[in-house]
Formats: sequence, structure tokens, C-alpha cells
Amino acid sequence: MASTSAHSEGAELGSFLRARRTQTNPEHVGLTVGAGIRRTPGLRREELATLAGISIDYYVRLERGKETRPSPAVLDSLARALHMDDQEHQHLRELATRAARYAPQPPPAPSRTVRPHLKLLLESLRPNPAYVISRSMEMLAWNPGGLALYAGLEDWPAKHRNLARYLFLHPAARDLFDDWDRRVTGCVARLRAVAGTAPDAPDLTNLVGELLLKSPDFARLWERYEVTGRKPAQKTFQHPRVGTVTLTSQSMHLEGTPGQRIGVYTAEPGTPDHDAMTLLDMTEPVAAPSREIPHTSP
Repeated sequence: MASTSAHSEGAELGSFLRARRTQTNPEHVGLTVGAGIRRTPGLRREELATLAGISIDYYVRLERGKETRPSPAVLDSLARALHMDDQEHQHLRELATRAARYAPQPPPAPSRTVRPHLKLLLESLRPNPAYVISRSMEMLAWNPGGLALYAGLEDWPAKHRNLARYLFLHPAARDLFDDWDRRVTGCVARLRAVAGTAPDAPDLTNLVGELLLKSPDFARLWERYEVTGRKPAQKTFQHPRVGTVTLTSQSMHLEGTPGQRIGVYTAEPGTPDHDAMTLLDMTEPVAAPSREIPHTSP
């Protein structure tokens, strides 16, 4: 059991290194590429090993998941060689830590229970759209605007309301966001970051397995193994009820509730965006029968 788990954790570390290596442009890291055809995308293993100052045999073992205890110095050298940003570097450290001290049993999924005072908080934030979300992007609680903002999400039963599932499988999602491609790229990167340090957690594996099966777009982005954190940002919605509305989003981890965070959207009072947000909060959801989740990508 322990040996199998160790191999799994090492494989996750190797997968991340392989993805970053194959997506690193040789010229970007100072290598001169000859005129011949390169059969390997990105860097070759021996090129990365040389840049990081480690042996090719050692690097191959890392990438194949057979070496699970790289030193901090080796990790830092690989991060520098691959020009990782701070978030990618931290993710690499977390994967290595987990590979070195693997747990033979997967950790339990975080609680889906939202405490009563948090539901009161959501109500007090009206008309600002707000919701409580799990680490796997399950919508656990919301105020009227928080649900209505994602047009058509109310069509699905409450237990299926997941923002990643919505972005990839709901037919309204592509029309809601002009920058849908950027939204789904960020969504997959956030899931990758979480799943990389809890690869066997049921809440994550079930969602990822479903999206890999139903959405070729998700499968393509998942294979890239990009990781990033959430950042405050403005988002523009082409909403069928209130028209175009641009809101500023903020996500915060909730104290005492591991894996849960609250998302809130705001707009400057007196602006058309604030008026649209207020109207959305007051608008009753369009009556519609419960819609099954499609078995193919939109």
C-alpha cells in the first residue's frame, strides 16, 4: 500500500516537471537551437538536467516518479532552469514534500456544511452577488445574485452546481463570457494546483474524472499542467437578464472551514454596473425544469 502510494506521489511530481519541460522554449532559457528538426517539444531531458546542474540519470528518475526525495537545492535549481514563477515554484515544493512523506490513505474530503452565520453573511452582502465555494469549486451556499449571475446555473439541481462543471458543460457559459478561453484556462490551473497536492481526494478525482470524460477542452488544458492562484480581477458578464455588466471579484478563504472560501462581486454605487447588479439581485430566476448535465461537451 505504502509503496504504491509513494509511486503515485512521485508520478505527480514527475508529471509536473515533464509538463513544464515540454512547454519551455529553448530560446527562452538561453539555448541556441540548431537548424535540424527537434522531435521533442520544449526542452530535452538532458538540456534541463544540464541547466539545473544535475545528472541526466537523476532527472530521468525524477520525471518517471522513481526518485521521490529531491533536495531543496535540486528543486530550486529546476525551478530556475525552467523559469518558474513564484506560484509554480511553490507548487513544485509542495509536490516534493508530499512525495517524500506520502500518506498511504487519501485524506477525507473537506466538509460541505456551511455554518449558519456564513449564510447570514451572504444575505447581508446583498445586492452584491456572493457565494461559498469548496476547493473543488462546488457551490455550497449563495445569495440570489450569487446564483443568478451564472446564467442557467439554477437549471441544475443544487448538488450539481459546480463552477468548473458550469464553465465546461453548461451551454450558457460560452455566451456569458466573451473571454471564455481565458476563464477556463484559469479554472483548470486552479484545480491542477489543488489536485497536485491531494491527487487521491474523492471530491477532486470525481470532478476531474467527469470533466476529462465529457469535455475535450478540459482534457487538453488538464494535460498542460499549468498551476496558478486566484487573483482579484474584473469580470465582464454578457448576461441575458441585465445585459453587459462588469464587476470586481474577490475571493477569501474562510476561517475555521478548511477548503471553503467566499466569493463576492462588487461595483461602484451609482454606476450602470451597480444598477444591473441590483436588478439581478431582485430578479426572480426564470422557471425551468431541472436540466440534466450533458454527457458531451457543449
